[in-house]
Amino acid sequence: MNLRALRYFVAIADAGSFTAAAAAVAVAQPALTRQLRELESDLGVQLLLRLPRGVRLTPAGVTLYESAQRMLAEAARVRQLLANRQADSQAAVVLGASPTLARVLLPGLFESCQRGVSGIQLRAREAFTPALLDWLERGMIDMAIVTNPDAGRPLSLFPLLGEPFALVSHPSLHIDPVVSIRQLAAVPLLVTSLHRGLVERQLLPLGGRLNVRAEIDSVDSIRELVLHGPWATVMPISVFKDPSAARSVVISEITGVQLNRLLVLAMRIENRDSSPQLALKEIIEAEFMRLARRGMFSFAAAVDDAPGA
Repeated sequence: MNLRALRYFVAIADAGSFTAAAAAVAVAQPALTRQLRELESDLGVQLLLRLPRGVRLTPAGVTLYESAQRMLAEAARVRQLLANRQADSQAAVVLGASPTLARVLLPGLFESCQRGVSGIQLRAREAFTPALLDWLERGMIDMAIVTNPDAGRPLSLFPLLGEPFALVSHPSLHIDPVVSIRQLAAVPLLVTSLHRGLVERQLLPLGGRLNVRAEIDSVDSIRELVLHGPWATVMPISVFKDPSAARSVVISEITGVQLNRLLVLAMRIENRDSSPQLALKEIIEAEFMRLARRGMFSFAAAVDDAPGA
């Protein structure tokens, strides 16, 4: 039993004849007759009595007619729900971002999407790069801003900017604004495992190392510990560039090495020409340029301005 056969059966019952029903549903009469025979064979009952002039429902046909109307109405409702969801999904874009970027980047992006004419419904999910890349390949998110992704992945990658790592410490540790690789090795650190891997790979050729006291895979937790206690971390500089944090910590530049991360916008290859995603890509690039002009990704003093300006 299928929906087409039910529609044809209801059309025959409503029209009172095969000829009138065929005209009503724009289907050849032999095809209509064949569908009804298959439906009767499938159910094992006779649904219509063929009369000299038209047809009449059998008792089984009356029962099916009432049920068929409910099933067809429900099918139409579900079809409309799916159509509405598809329309919504075409306008919505799910963006993944790392915990270090979410606080800095998302407010401006949401404001630009709200006041723009792109019609994009921005949704965001937060995770570190390995999880973001996994979600992206599995279709759980549409785009992601990731750190130093492998070039071999089946993704379209668009470099955004390079951001330096800084040694960030509580003032009670009395660390100078500029430190050498040798001095860095003496500072007890709290770091995430991802940032530790990135930094140690860049220090290794120079014989540098980190003095890691604890790995904590929570940027917010490390940030709070450094802000309120005698702790230090090596972190992308934007994490501490907001005015409230910058006044409460010492942000030190590490000399003798260029410790940095490459921020990259990633999307699935089959979606790189999607209009909503291309529109969001332009918004993301513009927001990064705005933040870079403010000094958010450099050792220069941050310049405050309104989001989206």
